[in-house]
Amino acid sequence: MSSQLAVVTVTYSPGKHLQSFLDTLEGATTSKTQVIMADNGSTDGAPEAALEQNSNVRLLRTGGNIGYGGAINRAVAELDPEAEFVVIANPDLRWGAGSIDVLLDAARRWPRAGALGPLVLEPDGSVYPSARQVPGLVSGAGHAVLGSVWPSNPWTQRYRQENEEISERPVGWLSGSCLLVRRAAFDSINGFDSRYFMYMEDVDFGDRLGRAGWHNVFVPSAEVTHAKGHAAGRHPELMLPAHHQSAYRFQADRHPHWWQAPLRWALRGGLAVRSKVAVAAAVRSRAKDEGTAHDGE
Repeated sequence: MSSQLAVVTVTYSPGKHLQSFLDTLEGATTSKTQVIMADNGSTDGAPEAALEQNSNVRLLRTGGNIGYGGAINRAVAELDPEAEFVVIANPDLRWGAGSIDVLLDAARRWPRAGALGPLVLEPDGSVYPSARQVPGLVSGAGHAVLGSVWPSNPWTQRYRQENEEISERPVGWLSGSCLLVRRAAFDSINGFDSRYFMYMEDVDFGDRLGRAGWHNVFVPSAEVTHAKGHAAGRHPELMLPAHHQSAYRFQADRHPHWWQAPLRWALRGGLAVRSKVAVAAAVRSRAKDEGTAHDGE
């Protein structure tokens, strides 16, 4: 596989998004690509259909839903270790023309770049803040508590970096929805931390790259569009607690000392309360939307 560019994606009943991902991939790079779908238990037949319709696709069954990071690690382990770069992307992504080649060019300009990420667009064309600051304890707590009720609060603004000039630059971390990763950097930190079942694994990955001396480089001249949350949106009662558990793990790992135990207890309790509130609000919103839909029938 050393002559090909490896593209790794994790599938979990990705539906129609997956073929769109594969169709637009053809225009993203002039390199030959080998796509590995690390499948976490799809039941919609989409990965099997993609396997039949695309000669450059390989299906790797992980044996169950082992989480995003764990599935990525499993797929990367299958690759030729001599391959210099690996593209890691969500299957609900649409590639912009030449986007991967632009990232590869940037990687040559930034030899210490462990990960490079494109400008990520929402389906409506707006820019998603995919290049962010690593959340500290105070900034992370401020964003968690106030982000949904006061989006312009200073902690959220600093974390999301939305007011920063859109320019090629090193950042704290990059959205895991689309990354070009240098294999040497990936291996140097043992890839993703598979303890993160879902959410925050990209924050942790970017932070550990930075701590190991690598850069996370934002490359806005490369563009992709992400129809994010197709799985998360269907099951907020599962996904929201997972998000809060990951947020706790991230901070707890960075405050591990015995004398920091009260801090971890407070963090765990506060996030548990916030998770319950968020789930209740999401369930109410879904019920309201379903009721509105039925009224219109």
